[in-house]
Amino acid sequence: MLRDTLSRARILIVDDESANICLLERTLELIGAVNVRSTTDSQAAPGLFRDFRPDLVLLDLHMPAPDGFALLEQFGASASDEIGASVAVPVVVLTADVNPKTKHRALLLGAADFLTKPIDGSEVVLRIRNLLENRFLQLALRGDSDRLTAQVQERTAQLEDTLIQLRQAQQAAIRHERLSALGTMAAGIAHDFNNALTLIHGYSELLLGQLAPGKSEPSSGDGNGNDNGAAAASSSAPAPAVARESMEAKFVRTIMMAARDAARTVSRLRAFYRSDDKEETRVAVNLNQLVEQAVTLTSPRWLDETQARGLRIVIKPELGTLPSISGDPAELREMLTNLIFNAVDALPQGGCITLRTFVENASDADAGHATAGRVCLEVRDDGVGMDETVRRRCLEPFFTTKGECGTGLGLSGVYGIVGRHGGSLDIESAPGRGTAFRIVLPTDEQLAEASSETARQVGRTLRILVVDDQRIVCDLLQEQLQGDGHTVQTAQGGAEGLKKFLSEPFDLLLTDQAMPGMNGESLAAAAKEHAPEVPVILLTGFGDYLQAIRKTQLSDVDLVLHKPVTLQDLRRAILHTITQADHRENPQLRTDKCPATAAAA
Repeated sequence: MLRDTLSRARILIVDDESANICLLERTLELIGAVNVRSTTDSQAAPGLFRDFRPDLVLLDLHMPAPDGFALLEQFGASASDEIGASVAVPVVVLTADVNPKTKHRALLLGAADFLTKPIDGSEVVLRIRNLLENRFLQLALRGDSDRLTAQVQERTAQLEDTLIQLRQAQQAAIRHERLSALGTMAAGIAHDFNNALTLIHGYSELLLGQLAPGKSEPSSGDGNGNDNGAAAASSSAPAPAVARESMEAKFVRTIMMAARDAARTVSRLRAFYRSDDKEETRVAVNLNQLVEQAVTLTSPRWLDETQARGLRIVIKPELGTLPSISGDPAELREMLTNLIFNAVDALPQGGCITLRTFVENASDADAGHATAGRVCLEVRDDGVGMDETVRRRCLEPFFTTKGECGTGLGLSGVYGIVGRHGGSLDIESAPGRGTAFRIVLPTDEQLAEASSETARQVGRTLRILVVDDQRIVCDLLQEQLQGDGHTVQTAQGGAEGLKKFLSEPFDLLLTDQAMPGMNGESLAAAAKEHAPEVPVILLTGFGDYLQAIRKTQLSDVDLVLHKPVTLQDLRRAILHTITQADHRENPQLRTDKCPATAAAA
């Protein structure tokens, strides 16, 4: 046991007498010590202590400077600084000085034992054994302690990671529940909300048809309802009546556009937790037109409201020549509106908002930007800016720095819209230096001409039954359809509608979904049982939420239209269903697959 202990121990001998060193080395060799260093130069002892890193030191006291007392102090400091061990290296003092004060001083300076010369070899061996065994036990204990500490730290880190994951999962679940609640809430308010928008949009459409015959849809001119002809008339100083009519038509088009955008607000709340809808309609869009429309729609906020508070905010459009992009105009207008409102909130003392559009060229791509040839939109303000923490989190749902005034849904909605359009979003911001949102969107010139196609009409007079529990909606649809030359009967409610349907022949049934007593699905089922060849169009204010909660098709409904519906969409839906019905009756007829903006049931 002693030999095993001595065989792995490093022992340092420091004595200015060579004879003493030889005696000690011979004694240690006889008991199995193989790793022994010695020196008669006390000045070399500190360096040898640091390099050799002994497990035990045999030290003489009275030597030329530095003496043994000085070396005791240096060994203690060296062990702390160089070795960093919590287990002290034992030092055995061997001296001919029998003065008790000498012994007390040596022990006070850290000596582990004190032996007087002439030494007793057996006593030296026993003291060395005891000190080395104690040291190795302490080192083993320290190793176990270090391993245990490392394990505790590792397990603690694992627990912390687990807690972080649990918190993240909990937060994700809470966010999901909140977003699901928003989607469920949307289903509750969508019906009444979209019914109101149906009236706003429908009667605006009829009014626009009277103000600008043949132009019931917004033109492809500047995006605000002014086509090139109107612009030319304005520049040639038209008569006052014509100018007033053009301005009124512009206002009506703006109302129609706002009604269409508002109709999608409730359904887009669900966009935070649903994946991209592959059936969403994409058309060719000129982004510059949408920018101009967004500036007009938001002017009550950035112009009128700020002027009322004695502030001044200026919007500077810098619009380049752009190709068309494939997108949803309503969503892109919402994106621009949210970005403008966000910029206004960042200008509490007023300032400037720059809306810049351009096409990336090769030099832009070389500078480290996105792929050249894509349409870029930059919304920049010179406001308060964001620090790095806010910049990283500003796109998270429900994150807001506006307190109770903010919902935390604006910028997250922007991010969702950009993602659904296959684009990318970068943010540059710094406190006091403003913020720039840079959006890059892909182009799609193939849809440029297709999007300008107007809805075709059936080409013959149809007998249509319109069923809705609201008389004013029936009147609106009757007015629109009779304007296309159709014969229209109306019924207020499902029961009255079924009675009329059974009493006389019809070519088409157009029914609301949510009605007391007999809803639209039940009416469609009863109508199909009586006349299966008559197509049924379900007109619903529940929007796409109805389809989201129904996993099976509505077998008795040929097409679902979401309120508010434009006259163009209504014409396309009628053409599509009547053409399909004609083809079923006569398979030799060529099916005209007119694209409908509604989703087939």
